[in-house]
Amino acid sequence: MWPRIGELRTLALGTPGELRATLNTLVLAGVKTATAGRLAEYAEEGEELERVGERLALIDDDDALAGVVEITGVEVVRFADVPWDFARAEGEGDRSIEEWRAGHSAYWARLGTPVDDDTPIVCLRLRLVSGGEAGVTSGDLGT
Repeated sequence: MWPRIGELRTLALGTPGELRATLNTLVLAGVKTATAGRLAEYAEEGEELERVGERLALIDDDDALAGVVEITGVEVVRFADVPWDFARAEGEGDRSIEEWRAGHSAYWARLGTPVDDDTPIVCLRLRLVSGGEAGVTSGDLGT
């Protein structure tokens, strides 16, 4: 299971270090409004898919609260069918869907979990509810 903060499941973007810091900064700036993951990760971790309206605790490398996001959309699609408008909403600077696919394919391959065109991908749309510990209230945490 994924860690919890209060009653919220956590959202740990990318891998620890520079990548996670960059992705969190993009979310906190309102630039990153989507993120993708492999559907298989949910089964591996014993987790259910997020649901629209669910709030997640965005965490940093130390599992500390960086902000709270709310899920605004959940869709599972084949890797080859991830749409450009979703990829662009990830806010990571990709200039085309081909560039997005190449970058994400390389990322998952580095993690030892390669994807192909038929790999199911969870496409999450999100919006920032509050950022940083100072801006998070107990109501944001579901407590």
